[in-house]
Amino acid sequence: MTPLLEVKNLKKYFKTAGGTLHAVDNVSFTLDRGKTLGVVGESGCGKTTLGRTVLHLTNPTDGEIFFEGNNITNPSKHELKKLREDMQIIFQDPFSSLDPRMTVSEAIMEPLLLKGGMSKDDMREQTRKLMDTVGLAERFEHSYPHELDGGRRQRIGIARALALEPKFIVCDEPVSALDVSIQAQVINLMLDLQEERGLTYMFVTHDLSVVKYISDDIMVMYLGQVVEKAPAEELFQNTLHPYSKALLSAIAVPKYPNDTKRILIEGEITSPVDPKPGCRFMARCRYACEECKNPQRLVEHAPGHFVSCCRYKEINNIRENKEEKVNE
Repeated sequence: MTPLLEVKNLKKYFKTAGGTLHAVDNVSFTLDRGKTLGVVGESGCGKTTLGRTVLHLTNPTDGEIFFEGNNITNPSKHELKKLREDMQIIFQDPFSSLDPRMTVSEAIMEPLLLKGGMSKDDMREQTRKLMDTVGLAERFEHSYPHELDGGRRQRIGIARALALEPKFIVCDEPVSALDVSIQAQVINLMLDLQEERGLTYMFVTHDLSVVKYISDDIMVMYLGQVVEKAPAEELFQNTLHPYSKALLSAIAVPKYPNDTKRILIEGEITSPVDPKPGCRFMARCRYACEECKNPQRLVEHAPGHFVSCCRYKEINNIRENKEEKVNE
């Protein structure tokens, strides 16, 4: 079965005064229809740039992008217009992504106007249906973004993304600017929409507790590269990369034992400008050795579980032995 989205060796570089910034560097993955790929990592790891490059909001430097089996790496204007209908984005900040001069109905209707082919009455009817779908009461139809709270503003963003009935949506930290209680409502809404419409998501976030709840697979990025990728449950139960372990240790979950220790990442962050060919996490990794200076590649540890670390087997064996001694 052909995946909905396939990315091969994707790169996105930016020229800077100090050299070439490797924002996304040799990233590959596939995403099946109706599934969610979570993309996690610290700020500056390239996860948002990856999503924008896939959508052609910024052009790739190298690599290939396939959508429904078709190569869309360098689309024509006509092809790009069609892709805009099939591929959409929900932005992180629901306030700055909305035009403050547009009412709720005008903002949701805008994609329909740009596409054309519908009467004004049909567009108004479709807009009301979209408002109802995302849980926006009809009384907010003529309200402006500044009159609404963050949760309702994000629902406008979701309605806009749904307006052209897309197949794939990049969710760029869609709940990070919301209160915790509102986060749960928006995530549950997105899950319901996915089930009803067969949507496929790339869910970009730095919150691992959120990404575990919504994702089928999780991809961990560090300075533009993928360091680990696995099914969600597998990643949490059998974390292999030292960076992924440090991220997971920072999750505050009451059910975890009280003696669970947070892994502190120390050391200087490697510059993403003209980086050396070795492991980019090496300067901050407690297990770094000479071999880490060599180019690293993703290897399949178990079906669907990939890791980019030359010492991951040794590191995990060391940890298991320590745990056995403590239990004795």
